[in-house]
Amino acid sequence: MYEILDIILRSTAVYLFMVIAIRLSGRKELSQLNTSDVVLILLISNAVQNAMVGPDTSLLGGLIAAASLFLLNLFLKRVVFRNRKLRELVLEKPVILVHEGKPDARAMDRLGITRDELEEAMREHGVDTLKDVKLAMFEIDGNISIITGDEKLKQTYYRRKRKHKSLTDL
Repeated sequence: MYEILDIILRSTAVYLFMVIAIRLSGRKELSQLNTSDVVLILLISNAVQNAMVGPDTSLLGGLIAAASLFLLNLFLKRVVFRNRKLRELVLEKPVILVHEGKPDARAMDRLGITRDELEEAMREHGVDTLKDVKLAMFEIDGNISIITGDEKLKQTYYRRKRKHKSLTDL
């Protein structure tokens, strides 16, 4: 029984560490991960495997670790959903990139969004110029939403292909 509890506690510690580390590194969603980020996550998963299961490398030990991670993730999502203060701490808020045709250069730099990416999102929405953008938002899922106020234009979404580092991230 102590072996199972040990695996659950180890897995919980690793899970909490990874959630905090990913949050501090500025990642909001998997859609923002580039190739090197995916490789890093794969290497980290291999590095922390022994920290989770300890000397128990059996199938049962691995299943217990995986089950405890799934349950912990489900629990954390429910707690974050119900607790506004924790939700504000854990989750980011949408950021205005363009308001009434005027881009917010500071917000774009802080998020590492280039002018080219913003223009690509505008093209995805069928918008030609910045003056046609009523509101552009960087959503919490990594997408850029564009609102034009022109009902003839197609309202779609743009998913960022990669996250750029800005000078403020260094």
